[in-house]
Amino acid sequence: MLRIIGRIVIVLVVAIAALLVYAATRPDSFHVERSIAIKAPPEKIFALIDDFHKWPAWSPFEKLDPAMTRTLSGADSGKGAVYEWSGNSKAGAGRMEISDATAPALVAIKLDFTKPLESHNTATFTLAPAGDMTNVTWAMDGPSPYIAKIMGIFVSMDSLVGQEFEEGLANLKTQAESGQ
Repeated sequence: MLRIIGRIVIVLVVAIAALLVYAATRPDSFHVERSIAIKAPPEKIFALIDDFHKWPAWSPFEKLDPAMTRTLSGADSGKGAVYEWSGNSKAGAGRMEISDATAPALVAIKLDFTKPLESHNTATFTLAPAGDMTNVTWAMDGPSPYIAKIMGIFVSMDSLVGQEFEEGLANLKTQAESGQ
């Protein structure tokens, strides 16, 4: 009986060690990206992204916690606009600041999460006209510390965030294509 338990322990230790070594070989950063074609001019879409006051109409993250507290500060829109939030375990807490706003083609956001896990990422929205459509790409890039590499073995950032990006872009499409 002790031999069997000993072998099981050895197998578990080797499996855990292999998992930890494999995690160390994973990339040091991540990239998540989704795109959509919207039948609206880039200027109209840019105005919805460049102004945090307009995010409740389309951002899927706004729905994670109806009681979430939001604080807007800095510039009204564009570079220097700040959005801070604190919510339940789904919404977490953090701060976004528009670091670049090149109308009507690019909005770059410094994105800092403080809860549930601290992380510092960059989100970008790029808008490219294509006839009567605008191709909008929402991307997020950031570092993958060792703990994120371990977690990434079981669930990827792409699967965690990609679905929300798709929902947000679909909402953005609805808002931009409506006559409002």
